[in-house]
Amino acid sequence: MDIREVLAINLRKLRQARGLSQEELAHRAEIDRTYISALERSVYAAGIDVVDRLARSLGVEAADLLTRPPATSGKRKTRGQVE
Repeated sequence: MDIREVLAINLRKLRQARGLSQEELAHRAEIDRTYISALERSVYAAGIDVVDRLARSLGVEAADLLTRPPATSGKRKTRGQVE
């Protein structure tokens, strides 16, 4: 999973957990709503200043938006892959 996907997953999860629409988060962070949508779809890579504004608007540290989720134990193995 690349860093854009990590940001996308964490951003959507935290936004929804706080009951915020993309539009409300965009207003709070002073970012265009379509940019929030693109970030949540991994279309764009956010600059560090944007990550900071989003984090502050969500009440978390910037690192929380960039922390990879723990690996799940139920990952599918591909043919020939060894544990």
